[in-house]
Amino acid sequence: MAARVAWLRASIVLAVVVAVDQGVKLWVTAALERGERRDLVPLVDLVNGRNTGVAFGLLQDSAWLVGIAVGLAVAALLVFFARNAHRPALWLPVGMLLGGAVGNLVDRVREGAVIDFLKLPAWPAFNVADAAITVGVVVLFVVVELNARAEQRAGDDGAPGPA
Repeated sequence: MAARVAWLRASIVLAVVVAVDQGVKLWVTAALERGERRDLVPLVDLVNGRNTGVAFGLLQDSAWLVGIAVGLAVAALLVFFARNAHRPALWLPVGMLLGGAVGNLVDRVREGAVIDFLKLPAWPAFNVADAAITVGVVVLFVVVELNARAEQRAGDDGAPGPA
């Protein structure tokens, strides 16, 4: 039962990430011409850019390699989650990671590239899906570590260790 609830929660997070990501991208592409840049707040620009690679513009114009890399990463994440869905809070980073992957996949299918719209100084442009992936990776490490520590404490029965 806990695993079923975890899958449902991850699916909800996935749907929210995709909806917000795609909604903002639709707004940006309607408000700005491709390649246009506007000040949003100090040190943050709103842009209408495209990225055919992965994070930070790596693997530009290598769609097949990007597709394989993303496919393998998503498959590994799904297998990991299927085996560990019962673990507390794991659904959150999994939903964020899958939502980010799906949000960017929608762009690749529709546009042939990912739509990026936030630009910080000395940082490549990015989008909500990219942010969800980045935060999702950090949260995944934290959740896995906290779960491992909790399991270790639960396994500690107070018996003395080896001499």
